[in-house]
Amino acid sequence: MINTEVHKAGKEVLSGGIILYPTDTIWGLGCDAQNRESIQRIYRIKQRADSKSMLVLVNSIAMLEKYVVSLPPEAMKVLEGAENPTTIIYPGARNLALNLLAPDGSIGIRISRDPFCKQLIEFTGKPIVSTSANISGDPSPALFSEIKSTILQEVDYVVKWRQDELSPAKPSVIIKLEKDGSITTLRS
Repeated sequence: MINTEVHKAGKEVLSGGIILYPTDTIWGLGCDAQNRESIQRIYRIKQRADSKSMLVLVNSIAMLEKYVVSLPPEAMKVLEGAENPTTIIYPGARNLALNLLAPDGSIGIRISRDPFCKQLIEFTGKPIVSTSANISGDPSPALFSEIKSTILQEVDYVVKWRQDELSPAKPSVIIKLEKDGSITTLRS
């Protein structure tokens, strides 16, 4: 079943569509992180100001290096030592849609360990947007059953994988890598 869902969701992403999918943290809205129009649609679905950036999932350090200006040793230490899903906000991004970035040009990227996400990224060859499947300001849904019908109706494809899980998911740890190399933990 996972392969079927990867193919269906992947084809939707490659055609510019928006998917609702399980990640290594919470359920997310996703699209091709290089497709400006798709990203704009997610902002509309979430009713979120486009000045607030969204994060991106990649499947390896090699893929990560394609989308950040530099990968300093401090970031490598964090990635190697992370026990939980960890998003790092990098000071400089490249090769991503500009409307995805924060006003200062930074971007949050997580190397996903989730089997579905890794296969989806491999299938599409694309970095995938991942933002919580909620209206901006509402609580993030910890379970699929908590996702509002308005969100479900707005997406092009709802992944039929892990919808029945009953263990509430937790958002990722978020760490910001400053231009001077210092690290700030924003969410632990």
